[in-house]
Amino acid sequence: MAQLPFIAAIDAGIHQEMRRDPNVLYFGQNLATTENHEFVAEYGHDRVRVTPISETAEIGIAIGAAMAGLRPVVELYMAEFMLVAMDQVVNEAPRFRYMTGGQVKVPLVLKAGFGFAAGWAGQHTGSLTALFMGVPGLKVVVPSTAADAKGLMATAIRDDNPVVFMHHYLLTLEHGEVPDGEHLVPFGVAAVRRTGSDVTIVATGWMVNRALGAAATLAAEGIEVEVIDPRTVAPLDLDTILTSVAKTGRLVVVDQAPRHATVGGIIAADVAEFGFSSLKAPILQVNARDVTVPYSEPLEAYVIPDEARIVDAVRRVMQSGG
Repeated sequence: MAQLPFIAAIDAGIHQEMRRDPNVLYFGQNLATTENHEFVAEYGHDRVRVTPISETAEIGIAIGAAMAGLRPVVELYMAEFMLVAMDQVVNEAPRFRYMTGGQVKVPLVLKAGFGFAAGWAGQHTGSLTALFMGVPGLKVVVPSTAADAKGLMATAIRDDNPVVFMHHYLLTLEHGEVPDGEHLVPFGVAAVRRTGSDVTIVATGWMVNRALGAAATLAAEGIEVEVIDPRTVAPLDLDTILTSVAKTGRLVVVDQAPRHATVGGIIAADVAEFGFSSLKAPILQVNARDVTVPYSEPLEAYVIPDEARIVDAVRRVMQSGG
């Protein structure tokens, strides 16, 4: 085990696979600009390439490389940058395997930052995870720990389908224990980050830490919260969530996106449909407020869900129902 920041753990996952498989490539607009670049120094310019300042071009190049049998990882820095290449992301990469009856695979990783705060303002602060979650053929992973950042990246690179790897930028310098050597985290297996018997909280990315902080506060009041981190939202481990709700009878979903654009809303709908008989109270959602994230730090803090809002939601769900 080693203590690594989240960003270094992602790099460790890419290194693991590039050393193992010579077909793994790394593309990006700011990669390979000097001979001293860490990945260039180890793997050379044939495998680590700077791309044009065009997301349409770099993702299109990567899709072609994947169809030819290579395994590209594209460094996109911000999820919003994918919006100018949505035909490639939504209508090309996820469709080819289905449309060819499995004859063509598209093993591609789109690494994209999201949830920027601390003054990034309107156009670089979005939480767009749910936008990609509903695209058949596209897998979506959202690690919340350094260990999972490494393990999920490695699994994403080995997958024969396109994967959107969502990197929450407020986790970038968060340190955690990361296994040495080969480390893989399976898709579709949620992690129970804290066990409890009174309320289930499901959260993703940076919101997992805020949910755990809220759970610690509530424990002092005698309320035991179970915190579930899905880790991947496509595929989604609904069984673990339903098992937890069957035990607690209450659910709070926490998501940094506005209410009508959330992974949490999809999870809430699934639990309402498949776990309704377990519920003792209405499901509550804690989301960003329905506004563009402002530049002002106090206003930004008001918009993004915090521990206090999560604590309040849990208290309310405990007071309602049976």
